[in-house]
Amino acid sequence: MRKKECFYLGKIAKKFSFKGEVLVYLDTDEPELYENMESVFVEYHKDLVPFFIEHSALHKNDFLRVKFEDVDTEEEADKLIGCEIYLPLKMLPKLEGNKFYFHEVIGFEIEDKRLGVFGKIASINDTTAQPLFEVVNGSVEILVPMIDQFLVKIDRENKKVIMDLPEGLIEMYL
Repeated sequence: MRKKECFYLGKIAKKFSFKGEVLVYLDTDEPELYENMESVFVEYHKDLVPFFIEHSALHKNDFLRVKFEDVDTEEEADKLIGCEIYLPLKMLPKLEGNKFYFHEVIGFEIEDKRLGVFGKIASINDTTAQPLFEVVNGSVEILVPMIDQFLVKIDRENKKVIMDLPEGLIEMYL
């Protein structure tokens, strides 16, 4: 399995018991969806390695207490601390309406109600306080704030993000 075919679910944060159990920090709004998984991919030495789960249980909201098969000691669990956890993209719950996963809108055209289509979404920058669509229009990069009030519609069928942007925002780039 390649990383681009997966989504980041969380990180192995710390040991939980002397029997090899670990606590996985789940980077999700709905941790209960991942309580009964059979397996996950653990990024170990830059490779995604499948790990099968003997049992797991939610622990303090954002953590999942996990006992992996063949991880039976503290020493074996220690080797996994800090490793990231991934699942195949097909396991993501389907979103509808104007909710979307960042990866799914990459390559979509972006359209303003006033100006029409003004580029394609090349990537999403979520390292800032406000996530931004990074839009390419020829050789120009346009940064568009991902603000719910600006978002009109996610048109999955036509691969478009339709927005109602403040006057002047796009024009300052073009």
